[in-house]
Amino acid sequence: MTKTSAKQLPHLVFGGELRPGSDVEFKDLNAVDLVGLYPDYASALQVWKQKAQQTVDNAEMRYFVVHLHRLLSPEA
Repeated sequence: MTKTSAKQLPHLVFGGELRPGSDVEFKDLNAVDLVGLYPDYASALQVWKQKAQQTVDNAEMRYFVVHLHRLLSPEA
C-alpha cells in the first residue's frame, strides 16, 4: 500500500526595516531577515507571529508571509 502525501504549499517568511512613509520599501535589502521556508501557511504564520512579536518595539520593522505556491503555479 502506498502512502499519499499532502500537496506541498511552500511559504516564505521574511522581514526587515522599511523606509519611513513607504508602503514596502526596505531601508537596506542586504539586511533583510530571511527567516525561512515552511511547508504550509499555518507553520509560516506561527513563525511570522513570533518574529513580529520580537520586533514590536520597532515601528519600522515588518515581517511578511509569501505564498510561494501561488507564484510557482499561478493557474492553480
